[in-house]
Amino acid sequence: MPTLGKTARRTASALALTLGGALPLSVVALAAQPRESTPILEYEPAESLEGNFLSAYIAGVSRDTAAAASFYREAVKADPRNAELLERAFVSMLADGALPDAFRAAERLTTRDGANGLAQLALGVRQIKAGQWAGARQNLARSGRGAAADLTATLLTAWAYAGAGDGKRALETVSKLKGERYYNTFRDYHAGLIASLVGDQAEADRRLRAAYETDRNTLRIVDAYARFEAQAGRTDLAIQAYTEFDNLLPRHPIIRDALDKLKAGKPLPRLINTAQEGAAEVLYGLGSAGSTQGDELPAVVYLRLALYLAPEHALARLTLADTLDRMKQPERANDAYAQIPASSPLKLNADIQIGLNLEQMGKGDEALAHLDAAMKAHPNDIDVITALGNVQRSRKKYEDAAATYTRAIELIGDRPIQNYWTTFYFRGTAYERAKQWPKAEADLKKALELVPPSQLSAKAQVLNYLAYSWVDQNMNIDEAFKMLKQAVDASPRDGMIIDSLGWAYYRLGRWDDAVRELEKAVELKPGDPTINDHLGDAYWRAGRRLEGKFQWQHAKDLNPEPEELEKINEKLKNGLPDVEKPTATAENPPAPVAAPHNPENPELPKGAPAPNEPPGAADKAKKKGGS
Repeated sequence: MPTLGKTARRTASALALTLGGALPLSVVALAAQPRESTPILEYEPAESLEGNFLSAYIAGVSRDTAAAASFYREAVKADPRNAELLERAFVSMLADGALPDAFRAAERLTTRDGANGLAQLALGVRQIKAGQWAGARQNLARSGRGAAADLTATLLTAWAYAGAGDGKRALETVSKLKGERYYNTFRDYHAGLIASLVGDQAEADRRLRAAYETDRNTLRIVDAYARFEAQAGRTDLAIQAYTEFDNLLPRHPIIRDALDKLKAGKPLPRLINTAQEGAAEVLYGLGSAGSTQGDELPAVVYLRLALYLAPEHALARLTLADTLDRMKQPERANDAYAQIPASSPLKLNADIQIGLNLEQMGKGDEALAHLDAAMKAHPNDIDVITALGNVQRSRKKYEDAAATYTRAIELIGDRPIQNYWTTFYFRGTAYERAKQWPKAEADLKKALELVPPSQLSAKAQVLNYLAYSWVDQNMNIDEAFKMLKQAVDASPRDGMIIDSLGWAYYRLGRWDDAVRELEKAVELKPGDPTINDHLGDAYWRAGRRLEGKFQWQHAKDLNPEPEELEKINEKLKNGLPDVEKPTATAENPPAPVAAPHNPENPELPKGAPAPNEPPGAADKAKKKGGS
């Protein structure tokens, strides 16, 4: 999701400097619980300092922040003068959202070491929350040195001046940020927000326009600029800015909501209405950047602090939930999604993601019920209907899923149909699994026609599915081979796609070529039972029977689907039946010689823009296995 774009992404790369080197290695893997003031759960403490330390360390590696904070707290009680233990406890409590405890630990840390950057930053944020602007500036002045530290401290200090009513000093402080082009965009963005808040409309106009002209692809910059233009009475410019962004990233809920309100003649409030919200915007931007780059602990810390200042900041809440999602903590992510305000345009997207996560957690019935309720509340929303279809497909309710996708497709109307190519793809896969191949083929061709050429990995998935299905049914062999080679060229490190090419060679009786490609596929994705099973078949046909049995046994150990397990057991017992080597031509296709490779619940690769994807959420979809 576009947030603060290039500027924030660059600053996140230097985030360790901002935190003053205060992140102990043992808590780098810590995830965060979704509430900023959630009390630490009680855990049975160990009987020794060493036991509590090891328990805390293991909890940190396991990303259980509540347990880590609890055990580090016990360790600190046993050794209160140990600064390293206190620092670890502080970071774990901050990441877990136990901010009152974290602030008390920060006070103790700064008493011992006034140069602890993260502790000073945390205390500065607490001062901002309390409206103690001078004290906040003092803490921020001691919050570390370095590029990212200077950016963070400078912007937060500027907002502290704005909070104190000193707009002139606030703008002077922001103007100290010079150098990189990316810093200039960040500077102009916040300067514009500050100027608007303190009433300097001419300066706000100049700064927000400068930020927008530099970066029209970042949601927050576009939103702030368009809102300012709307408030100034230039509704046409606001609609133009939103429309251009909608063309870039179609159907973003915030953009759709703003456009609907403007076209209905309704006013749009300023993006930032208090200095406290402005400081939260700084922290949100850095947290969003860190989340995008995979710097999860710093991202969680920044997002926690942002939400402490602005609990209603829906994008910060969504980004926190998304970060937890990508850290494979769907239950905690759902807690965060559930706290997105009901008034936010992002609420429905959060509800959709809750349903998808329930399915991921193995709570399929709850997922279906949750999404069905959301669909009934929003019967004309294509995204929620598509999400319900995805869960139905994951639950192997293929005919129900196809009917649900059909309902979504019927709602497209005069909307740009290319924005919904994934819905055709999903319906095609559901039809294929329901053994309605003519309908499946038509949908897969339609998806291939609509997928944007720039989305190479997504196009590779559609090519792969259609071409593999043809090969598996001994149809359109020559065209299928061309398509599979295109897919491999687009995604040369995708083990599933290479497996499809290898299996196509196998079905044509080109055993050596099949072995070559399937060995590559196993190397790229060693834990997939289908690929190992395919390689076993290819080895057997190539005369390497001992290796074939080894691969079948390995496939059996990888927990294949029950119907595939039965076939693998039969091959382990009796091998493959003898067949005459087929001739590899489209006119004389081979007879089937092995179980077809039917991928379960094929989805899109990471990064493909699924219609039900909430802004900022990483696409969880996979080509095979799961949803």
